[in-house]
Amino acid sequence: MKWLIALLVTSAMWQGAAASEEIASSPTLSRIASTSEIAIGHRTSEVPFSYLVNDQPTGYAIDLCLNVIEGLEETLGLGELKVTYVPVTPANRFILVRNGDVDIECGVTTNTPERRRQAAFSYPHFLTATRCVSLAGQHMDSLQDLAGRSVVSTTGTINIAQLNELNRTEGLNISVMLSRNHEEAFNMVASGQASAFVMDGILLAGLVSSAPDPAAFHVSQATLSSAEPYGLMMPPDDPFFVELVNKELRNIYQSKTIQTLYEKWFLQPLPPDNRVLNLPLTPALAAIFANPEQYTE
Repeated sequence: MKWLIALLVTSAMWQGAAASEEIASSPTLSRIASTSEIAIGHRTSEVPFSYLVNDQPTGYAIDLCLNVIEGLEETLGLGELKVTYVPVTPANRFILVRNGDVDIECGVTTNTPERRRQAAFSYPHFLTATRCVSLAGQHMDSLQDLAGRSVVSTTGTINIAQLNELNRTEGLNISVMLSRNHEEAFNMVASGQASAFVMDGILLAGLVSSAPDPAAFHVSQATLSSAEPYGLMMPPDDPFFVELVNKELRNIYQSKTIQTLYEKWFLQPLPPDNRVLNLPLTPALAAIFANPEQYTE
């Protein structure tokens, strides 16, 4: 019996030493361990990924991050971490992550080659393409339907660049308007100030579902881009932290947890008004969940 106790103690000591070494190799983990606090960057209105209900951040990306944090606590023996929520916008999210004000941005940031020069990204947690929303009576569904119109998109997003590029290459003569946030852009369409709002299709679906009269709006079937991945965004130059976050995501993806989370946020009633997006899991995203290592940047 004594030899078993000694073995367990030795094993615990070895695991503790290994965890300490791992923490020391990561600037982000070192900061988290020294403060017993982790900062989550969140959005305020990105249904169903990251938004506020009674001033509390909630959503699919938030739940993923909280599950990742639980895994890190257990794996590294960090104890229970205090989670601090930091609101971020499309305009300031990269700055806050780069400066260390945010450890993980849990929202709707698209992973692109250009953005990987500014931050690190996890395995994808969703795929979406750029679409446009308009008033249903406008019958706008194709790129050509935008020609000669006033079209709005949000500052700090890749959708602006996509819209400008298509406008230039296709000679569409679109008057491109900028908004500070997605709600402002959506309201511009609702009030007739803009003919359409170009944004990620899933975010447009969330805005429409939350509108007083969802039937008043139409999200285009035509896309302005191919499907692109959302990832959890992390500080650059900390590959070990990214590796550990991906390890925890892999555990989530290859267990029943991801099925439960996906159904909760895309197939079941959403707080606070119990609207349902009814967006079944696509084969492409299911393939990523089944084998996240297949995804290469």
